[in-house]
Amino acid sequence: MDHMTPKASAWFSRRTSRSSDWPLPALMAAKAAGNHRISVVIPAHNEERTIADVVLTLRRELMERVPLIDELVVIDSDSTDETSTIAASAGAEVYAASGILSDVAPLRGKGEALWKSLFVTSGDIIVFMDADLTLWGPHFVTGLLGPLLDGTDIRLVKGFYDRVSASFGQPAGTDGGRVTELVARPLLNLWWPDLAGLVQPLAGEWAVRRSLMESIRVPVGYGVELATVLDAYAISGLDAIAQVDLGSRAHEHQSNHDLALMAAELLAVGDRRRPDRAWTDPTGQLLQYTRSADGQDVLPAARPIPLAERPAAASMPAYGKSAALS
Repeated sequence: MDHMTPKASAWFSRRTSRSSDWPLPALMAAKAAGNHRISVVIPAHNEERTIADVVLTLRRELMERVPLIDELVVIDSDSTDETSTIAASAGAEVYAASGILSDVAPLRGKGEALWKSLFVTSGDIIVFMDADLTLWGPHFVTGLLGPLLDGTDIRLVKGFYDRVSASFGQPAGTDGGRVTELVARPLLNLWWPDLAGLVQPLAGEWAVRRSLMESIRVPVGYGVELATVLDAYAISGLDAIAQVDLGSRAHEHQSNHDLALMAAELLAVGDRRRPDRAWTDPTGQLLQYTRSADGQDVLPAARPIPLAERPAAASMPAYGKSAALS
């Protein structure tokens, strides 16, 4: 570990565990002892192919066989397929993201769905799971819950795994994907080197205490994971973060153009949170290029970068009035 900062090296040894380190009976005992309520939130957009398996498995294994999960919620983000209907039939509580906080103009994005989930859930611990999982198990949830139920000083737990490509048959590896390796990891190593021990800072499977999540600004797009890591570190310090090895997970690849938009979001999130920078609210767009249909010309196309960030949920007048929290 001599290639890490001393703090990062010590943190990696102390705060990294495996999902198998957290057996279910011990978690159930810790949940009861701490009087915890646990919510699992699945943001989804056009995931009719995979959502049923995710919901059915979690409901059967961690709600019916043992009451570890108290709420299983799907936040549907403008799906045009049967995601919402299938998730409800499988046993999830389903909410349309655009229907939560009807007096607030809706925005689109993963972070928007996670922020909105705070208004319809009541758990003091929240586990976020992606909806497109195809190689996974209930140990994703139990592993992420372990450090939070074991120690009150932990506020955020990130998962990591071998990423098995569902598109190209590439071998499994612990790399975090193209946006992680080309953007997020360099940002952390350059500006927040004590966070360099995070194996996959952008992993979509993570767990957090409500007390943290409700107190921070939430980017509406894919910058939500990086923002939460940086804000947890700034507010509570390195030891408030832990990570758990979840084994393997299959995934689909996205186009380079879509990944570039995600990268631009991450750069804005990181820039806003640099210790030496005052808060800024930039506006901008990403200019990309494609060939014309006849192949003769290069055509520019501008895409808006989702830069908006929602305020801390706890600062919203509607938050304390939420039926889920009353």
